[in-house]
Amino acid sequence: MGIFGRRTTETTAVATAPAAVNPELAVLTGDYTIDTSHSTLGFVARHAMVTNVKGKFGDFTGSLHLDGTDPSRSTAAIDVAMDSIDTGNADRDGHLKSADFFTAEEFPTMTFRSTDAEALGGDDYRITGDLTILGTTRPLTIDLEFNGSARDPYGNERVGFEGKAEILRSEWGLTWNAALETGGVLVSDKIKLVFDISAIRNA
Repeated sequence: MGIFGRRTTETTAVATAPAAVNPELAVLTGDYTIDTSHSTLGFVARHAMVTNVKGKFGDFTGSLHLDGTDPSRSTAAIDVAMDSIDTGNADRDGHLKSADFFTAEEFPTMTFRSTDAEALGGDDYRITGDLTILGTTRPLTIDLEFNGSARDPYGNERVGFEGKAEILRSEWGLTWNAALETGGVLVSDKIKLVFDISAIRNA
């Protein structure tokens, strides 16, 4: 079952039936806070044309409003501290925080604010919003899979999602690169974003 709500419509020559509402989803409607200690915001970049470098951001906050009866009314907001980038290599992380890439001192935060959400069928959903990096705001579409809901041993109501998206970093002004002697470039323009989100329902 999907958290944003599953919409099914039957079109006839006379009228369109209203979207079906699953009562089990309606009870999940509410406001949630992302549990950053059990969530991951990660990325994958192609390096030297032959391998992948994986990284993540260790410091971020986020909130969700989920509507189990009407997915279009669901929203998401995330703020990410750019100096929390971690690729497992201190020198590389320092380079990424520098003016060649994120200019973290001048632009300390990356933000995402959703503008639309929709059900795709089954447990699959899509959320679209504005991603801001280096002061540049462009649209981003994220495909999500709902992993379920549960009450943890501490009484928290949780929901879980996995997500993925792709961006061209050059569209946000991230254009630094270096040419390889064998052809190609050191860092790919295309970046894969991966998300593993656990969110707790607000009291």
